Amino acid sequence: MATQTKPSLTLPLPELASQFMLKEDIVFLNHGSFGACPRPVFEEYQRWQRELEGDPVDFIGRRTQDLMLESKQELADYLNTPVEQLVFVPNATYGINVVARSLQLEPGDEILTTDHEYGAVNNTWRFNFEKRGVKYINHPMPFPMTTPEEFVDRFWEGITPRTKVITFSHITSPTALIFPAELICKRAKESGILTVIDGAHAPGQIDIDLTAMGVDYYTGNAHKWLTAPKGSAFLYAAPGRENELEPLVVSHGWSRSHDEQSKFLDNFNWTGTMDPSAYISVGAAVRFQRENNWPAVRAACHALASQTRDRINEMTGLEPVCPDSTEWFSQMFVARLPKETREKLQEVLWPEFKIEVPLPLWNDEPLIRISVQAYNTPEDMERLLGAIEKYL
Repeated sequence: MATQTKPSLTLPLPELASQFMLKEDIVFLNHGSFGACPRPVFEEYQRWQRELEGDPVDFIGRRTQDLMLESKQELADYLNTPVEQLVFVPNATYGINVVARSLQLEPGDEILTTDHEYGAVNNTWRFNFEKRGVKYINHPMPFPMTTPEEFVDRFWEGITPRTKVITFSHITSPTALIFPAELICKRAKESGILTVIDGAHAPGQIDIDLTAMGVDYYTGNAHKWLTAPKGSAFLYAAPGRENELEPLVVSHGWSRSHDEQSKFLDNFNWTGTMDPSAYISVGAAVRFQRENNWPAVRAACHALASQTRDRINEMTGLEPVCPDSTEWFSQMFVARLPKETREKLQEVLWPEFKIEVPLPLWNDEPLIRISVQAYNTPEDMERLLGAIEKYL
């Protein structure tokens, strides 16, 4: 099926592409899965690794805690939260595991979430609670989305007197939608319900103000859209909630935790020998984005994403999954595909076109999930659009 019009695709910041180390012969439209670290941040990361190996005892025994605190302070400022409310963790799934393992729920209690959640996170909640008689409920949400207010009203249809915890993705993995976190947290607080947010895709892709959000627990990756090295993420606990969390790994920090004020930090800052270089480099990632005017980068990427989404919807004739608004998507989006087109693209996109892009099948909906980062170009999108057009 040929398109009648082809609006120009523009991205006004092509010079940033040279800062990333991706292979030149591939079209990388899957930043959302594992991220991609820019060269200046990666060099900082390697510098810390070399310093560690130069004197492991001095680096780990005397310097690591101060270096991690400096990096975490930059992250805390970025997220608008006191630094003592944050600890570093390897990834957001780890953060969700900490919270799930720590919560004290009773048989018959309920945890409410949506049907857009990440598979590993669903597994975490089920593993920890179904054997204890706690219900984990994936409440079906409207698709396509309409307004944030309607979303919250529909979600609240799943609330019962037994709902003790609400957990959801800030930006979903299978459907790439931004959920209205502040509205949900406000309503949950009014109802006396604990909130836990999986922010795996949010830091660096949208603005986050943890203080204003009013969430109880929030975990987010730094290695995805914040472009820090792999293995860097954070776990946030609201003031007064931090000492409810128990470490997954018990080490020397636990035995030092006599002071309630430092218990949270002691439990998580030291869990045994590890390479802290990724954590220490998070501050460099924050600085890299600040120095490169990241709000403008995001806006340019969103514009390219929006134009590409329109072109795909025009080619397929299928309904968009949400309004064309930064309320619902930023640099990552999904579009519907005919089932047979998705199946064919699964076979050919990588071997024939050298395009990295996921093709989720969500609730029997054939989708394509496209990430647009600073290194992507209009030519990348044209190659993808040509492949889709070829197999429609």
